[in-house]
Amino acid sequence: MDERSSREIEVTRVFDAPRPLVFQMWTEAEHLANWWGPNGFTITTQEFEFREGGAWRFVMHGPDGTDYRNEIVYREIDAPHRIAYQHVSGPLFDAEAVFEDRGDKTAVTVRMTFATAELRDRVVAQHNAVEGLSQTLGRLGEKVSEVLVITRTFDAPRELVFRVWTEAEHLKQWFGPKGFEMFHCTSDLRPGGAMHYGMRGPNGMEMWGRWIWREITPPERLVFVSSFSDERGGLTRAPFFDGGWPLETLSTVTLTEDGGRTIVTMVGVPINATDAERAMFRGAHESMQGGWAGTFEQLTAYLEKTQS
Repeated sequence: MDERSSREIEVTRVFDAPRPLVFQMWTEAEHLANWWGPNGFTITTQEFEFREGGAWRFVMHGPDGTDYRNEIVYREIDAPHRIAYQHVSGPLFDAEAVFEDRGDKTAVTVRMTFATAELRDRVVAQHNAVEGLSQTLGRLGEKVSEVLVITRTFDAPRELVFRVWTEAEHLKQWFGPKGFEMFHCTSDLRPGGAMHYGMRGPNGMEMWGRWIWREITPPERLVFVSSFSDERGGLTRAPFFDGGWPLETLSTVTLTEDGGRTIVTMVGVPINATDAERAMFRGAHESMQGGWAGTFEQLTAYLEKTQS
């Protein structure tokens, strides 16, 4: 063992998910709160700024009720390849997470480097750090399995596809399940703004929903929190699954240029959800894939009409 490796803890795990998705799970506080830490730990985030020089300050709550204050400072971010950070509270160490693309899978290697071998050995002995890191990546694997990923290619330029995802007059023409009519739609397109809509089904039932915009990067990326709503824009439970559906879903829509066509990748994951709600979401992946397939058929037809 060389001098450097004697100061390191290194764990690698392969995830059954594409690299952009696995990388994203490291970049947003709502995601990190669902998997960071060994089994039985929970997270309360106090500050989160995912950028080079930014900090993540949080409290880890142990199964026995003990609180552990933590602070991480991000040193280098090379999306979606690598994140380097420094743990500056408690035992000081440098760390990096390296994301290796393996087709539909992703290998993640986490390496923690301490100032001395003695410090590394003390952290392993006192905090069971090797097993703790393994459990943390195991929890990440469980959460990745909850994520809904839908990809579709549209024969339309990216700028146009972005507009029809963000402008109310376009959304009215295609968004929603087959057979539903969107009779109301407003969109305040800015971080913190809302898209609020109402739909009417074939049997006359009305259904309301909203998106709260988080990130808007034309024409590449949209991030928003989606939920069911009432006609005033308030947060409500879903009118199905006996109220057991997650209240909110964090959705990320990525638009990739492909020789005049546009590849749309939509990622959805419950946030602020109970274990039962997350399990229900995971169990409904197949039906949601089918529902979005119908919605995307309508989008395809609308894009063809728009360009004709």
